[in-house]
Amino acid sequence: MIQEPVIEVADLSVIRNQQVVLDSITFQVRKGDFFAIIGPNGAGKTTLIRAILGLVPCDTGEVLLFGSPARPDTRARIGYVPQTHVFDFSFPITVHEMVLTGRMGRKNGFIRRYTHEDHTAANYALSRISAESLGGRPVRELSGGERQRALIARALAGNPDILILDEPTVYVDTPTEEHFYELLSSLSKEITIVMITHDIGVVSRHVNRVACLNRRLYMHESDQVTPEMISRTYGCPVDIITHGDVPHRVLERHGDHS
Repeated sequence: MIQEPVIEVADLSVIRNQQVVLDSITFQVRKGDFFAIIGPNGAGKTTLIRAILGLVPCDTGEVLLFGSPARPDTRARIGYVPQTHVFDFSFPITVHEMVLTGRMGRKNGFIRRYTHEDHTAANYALSRISAESLGGRPVRELSGGERQRALIARALAGNPDILILDEPTVYVDTPTEEHFYELLSSLSKEITIVMITHDIGVVSRHVNRVACLNRRLYMHESDQVTPEMISRTYGCPVDIITHGDVPHRVLERHGDHS
């Protein structure tokens, strides 16, 4: 059964300094999707996400969130973990206190005291990513992977309907990367996830829909990444090297070398 769209992007273009960053982008994210956007550096992936969130103005096109034009209340239903850390991990606070800051968007007025409900939501967010043991740890003591998990918990603390992650494994070391994706895969059973990644090898193993982006967007209504999709996206012939049946990495052809 096809679910209703929760994000609809229609004919969206972004131009910066007379350069086309995004060109007539049209796609949908449906409720329950684990949706991946892949593409090379400079392809416009982060700009696309920021345009959806209203952080970047669009020159043409429209974004609908949950069936309506994007507004502050609909954007509040999206948890966002950017590629660049926006939290200062030198603060002398615990992980639980950091996750609590994800509840600030639900506060009104000048006095914003945390309630029992807020603390419960923070604990639940940590439990959703199997990070309860991190709650009492000082944030300055976290490893790269632990920081990323804490940032995801912070995004989940507001009980969003959609979680958007920009290169979520950029601070995760290789030995724990696969475990991290398994954690996201488990989380995707509860919440719609949109993930930006350059890691083509993990896409087919965990997501259910894929789009390739390089200024223009190429949709594929399944979890399969084909050589044709990658070639159109990267603008050159490529080989997909596989281990067993799972796509592992992509290599460009250089000159006449095969």
